[in-house]
Amino acid sequence: MTSMSAFRILVLAALALAVGGCGTTPPAGKPAASARGGYYLDDGPDANPPADLDAVPDAVPRREPLHRFANRTYVALGNTYTPLSSAGGYREEGLASWYGRRFHGKKTASGELYDMYAMTAAHPTLPIPSYARVTALDSGRSVVVRINDRGPFHKNRLIDVSYTAAHKLGLVARGSARVRVESLDPDAYDTQGEALTDGVFLQIGAFSRADNAQQLVTRLARELAVDADRTRVVLRDKLHRVQLGPYSSDDEALADRVRVRERLDLNAVLVRRDG
Repeated sequence: MTSMSAFRILVLAALALAVGGCGTTPPAGKPAASARGGYYLDDGPDANPPADLDAVPDAVPRREPLHRFANRTYVALGNTYTPLSSAGGYREEGLASWYGRRFHGKKTASGELYDMYAMTAAHPTLPIPSYARVTALDSGRSVVVRINDRGPFHKNRLIDVSYTAAHKLGLVARGSARVRVESLDPDAYDTQGEALTDGVFLQIGAFSRADNAQQLVTRLARELAVDADRTRVVLRDKLHRVQLGPYSSDDEALADRVRVRERLDLNAVLVRRDG
């Protein structure tokens, strides 16, 4: 178990009142040997973890309503924490730790059950739920996690990631490492979880149903021979928006707009994304 998790055990009662957090947990103990990866007592990985953890996909940022209780001001270890009302623009560097089987299946601050094999994380103040990219500064390894829990409460810890996230970041054996944590805007990702690039795009259509958007993507590939890499379905304001691009210039986009109108009888709209 990470050092963060030992501190969490001491404040479960307070957090349960403040953020509707964790359930019953075993008592805290002394640190285990560093060779075990920096966790405590009976925490850590399962004896036989899944063999395909590297294949677990990152969390896909999407718009979600904020949790009713998990974003209220709370007190842990004598310190007062006020969660951010918006994750926009958050970027910090510090130590990341991880938590494992001791908390597997127990309630998080969001009320969801902790799954050590999901791509989630605990953070003291980022909104619940929200999404963040965690990058190991020494290796450059990067993952996207969904924030659904509170902690860590140790002054030297910035974020506590799930076991799978720690595995993909290379943190399991070390227990902790310096990372960069950056909040992510769900509008900057398409429905496949791919980060959207800035630039000029053509929006070909917008649909309330995902299957209708996918039918248009298929039609673009069949009738205009559009490369799949240049097609994105962006979910925003409950509409699945089919977009082509990016284009190197407005003139290039407008030329394709004419082609779309002549070949498909559709009126595309020029859109611009700026980070």
